[in-house]
Amino acid sequence: MSEDHHHDHQHHHDNRYSDMQARVRALETVLTEKGLIDPGAIDAIVETYETKIGPRNGAHVVAKAWSDPDFAEWLKRDATAAIASLGYAGRQGEHMRAVFNTPDTHNLVVCTLCSCYPWSVLGLPPVWYKAPAYRSRAVIDPRGVLAEFGLTLPETRKIRVWDSTAELRYLVIPERPEGTDGMSEEALAKLVSRDSMIGTAIAGMQP
Repeated sequence: MSEDHHHDHQHHHDNRYSDMQARVRALETVLTEKGLIDPGAIDAIVETYETKIGPRNGAHVVAKAWSDPDFAEWLKRDATAAIASLGYAGRQGEHMRAVFNTPDTHNLVVCTLCSCYPWSVLGLPPVWYKAPAYRSRAVIDPRGVLAEFGLTLPETRKIRVWDSTAELRYLVIPERPEGTDGMSEEALAKLVSRDSMIGTAIAGMQP
């Protein structure tokens, strides 16, 4: 049993993003007060993109890796190029690395200094991913954090924690669920959740 923390790249963050968030929130408040928008509707749109529309890109990547051994090998060698071949590229030129779960190793992604996240394949980051509690505890007690998400791993399975940066983002390739032989890529993609690609769930796991 062991937990590894990988952080090989320095963070270089653009604090203007926080300023932009503040501007968006201020604009939303003004428009709501004028009765021009319904904050509930905006929340619904954001939630849909965060949990459904956005992660479909990543699910496509995972399903193709499960179905196509050549693509899986390409993903291991050069995830940035392999993912870009499907039409998904980072907004700011950041690189991607795919980390594959195995029966012996489970991967978990965090960003300890900010909330760097693979937008191109997972859409909007969930609130908990940006929370200080997750960002600190995922490194200190990854097994305990996973248990809180309802994922209890065998003590013999190693957990590797990968620290995302502005230059390098990680995508977890979960293990393919048993009994899925013969399924199409489209059907397989439906088994892949956003959380399984962060590492806080496994593919096919009920939310």
